[in-house]
Amino acid sequence: MASDAVEIKAGGRSVRVSSPTRVIFEATDFSAEVTKVMVAEYYVAVADGLMRALRDRPVALERWPKGVREGMVMSTRADSHGDAFYQKRMMRGAPAYVESTRVLFPSGRVADEIRMTEVAVAAWAAHMGAITFHPWPTRARDNDRPDELRIDLDPFGSATFGDAVRVAGVARELFAEAGIEAFAKTSGKRGIHVYARIAPRWTFTDVRHAAIAFARELERRTDGVTTHWWKEERGDNIFVDFNQNCRDRTIASAYSLRPSPGATVSTPVSWEELATLEDPRAFTLHTVPPRLAVHGDPWATIDDVEHSLEPLLAWWDADPVEMPYPPEYPKMPGEPKRVQPSKARSD
Repeated sequence: MASDAVEIKAGGRSVRVSSPTRVIFEATDFSAEVTKVMVAEYYVAVADGLMRALRDRPVALERWPKGVREGMVMSTRADSHGDAFYQKRMMRGAPAYVESTRVLFPSGRVADEIRMTEVAVAAWAAHMGAITFHPWPTRARDNDRPDELRIDLDPFGSATFGDAVRVAGVARELFAEAGIEAFAKTSGKRGIHVYARIAPRWTFTDVRHAAIAFARELERRTDGVTTHWWKEERGDNIFVDFNQNCRDRTIASAYSLRPSPGATVSTPVSWEELATLEDPRAFTLHTVPPRLAVHGDPWATIDDVEHSLEPLLAWWDADPVEMPYPPEYPKMPGEPKRVQPSKARSD
């Protein structure tokens, strides 16, 4: 039975956490049980790295109020009866210190989304059942101009985490050729995310085109990589999800928990560490805070330089072939037919 609420300290504030003993993640053979108050305390413990990833960004919350269990599913547009859901709009009744920022969705609608200004906001979100933070690649001063390029390396079919590690190393070299310092983190599942800070000069369309160009060059440079948007064409490869750079498409932040057994964490790593990493499940709610306290954040210098997208946009200009957008997008200029190849052939 859930116990009464408790107060925890979060960056100088007291944050109330109701039902603190509710089990959010059950114990596994590699990670102990996690309760609701432990989630809130975790985010306070990793505040240094977490706020480097989230500060002043619009953030959608991935809320699992019942906890994470086998068989639980996320609500979708087609079926809103799932066990978890994404909170994209500011909630009513939030504490006064929880601020918002206005964002524009692809549909043309606008909304006020949570602006992550301090770690107490993260702790309060955990009280509201949030386990994962999904930040926009923008800062609140201009939510139309991204300051991050995100390369999502997703193992598909029989491709493995080890395959993603190899491809990430090639991605690092490719970024270096373009004069860009890249940073890596585990996804918290099987993939790897490679980030680069960019000057907030370009539109979402520009950044997406840069990601497409980068992905195509990566596909040319090494085996086992695909840029095919349709799943039936990806094979047993690492898919480079260029559409993660679209407006309102987000990736779990650095130091976010993931809805996976064991309370795994999307964890920044050095390139040297990544090269020898075999099991990303080593990074959990239990292991990441002491790691951060002892070794610091591998992304500590990520904000030191704002890179130019011009080298990658030059690659795009040399091969400006548009790719399909995500299904929730309206038809976009120059976009090819948005239908999977097998269905197109049968029409």
